[in-house]
Amino acid sequence: MIEEKKKACLQRLSRVEGQVRGIARMVGEDRYCIDIINQIAAAQAALRKVEEELLRNHVSHCIEHAITSGNADDQRLKVAELIEVLGRKTR
Repeated sequence: MIEEKKKACLQRLSRVEGQVRGIARMVGEDRYCIDIINQIAAAQAALRKVEEELLRNHVSHCIEHAITSGNADDQRLKVAELIEVLGRKTR
């Protein structure tokens, strides 16, 4: 992963970590349910952004490398992994 992208993902994950701690605090304080749900949605959206960046990286590096390597077994494996991950997202 490009260092700049890795740093951005780690920063986003650090913010998500803080959001989750804040959500736990809100639950402990018996805050209004909709406020908590809104914070959960924000944390999920931030995680989706990290996931998108990692998928983009996987396609542009790992899958591209498998294609250019000419190794048919590696190509099949990388594509199968991607299909499995994307399939889990729709369940």
